[in-house]
Amino acid sequence: MPHCPHCRQSVDTQALTCPHCQTLLKAHGHPGILLHRASGEDYLCQSCLYHLDDTCTFPQRPYARDCTLYRDQAVASRHQAPASANRSQRRYIWLLFVGLMAIAVLLAL
Repeated sequence: MPHCPHCRQSVDTQALTCPHCQTLLKAHGHPGILLHRASGEDYLCQSCLYHLDDTCTFPQRPYARDCTLYRDQAVASRHQAPASANRSQRRYIWLLFVGLMAIAVLLAL
């Protein structure tokens, strides 16, 4: 169960506001849009993947304290290894395909 970023109380995953401190938890009043909030005096941009690769277009950048598009760099780096494995697997498939096509052309001659 998630916790309120302000009071740290447990809240329902579909709650729009915290029932304890009334902090807004979902953006635009929609339960499907998670609103990420900075804790303490930090800004979200310091740990956001979009800030790191300079693709963020959020107007409050680099001083955003809440954001709907936030993506944690630490979490993204943990998931990067399977993505590189997928890339190497795709390369292998392409090499296999090109090899099979070359054999087919040689047999046709």
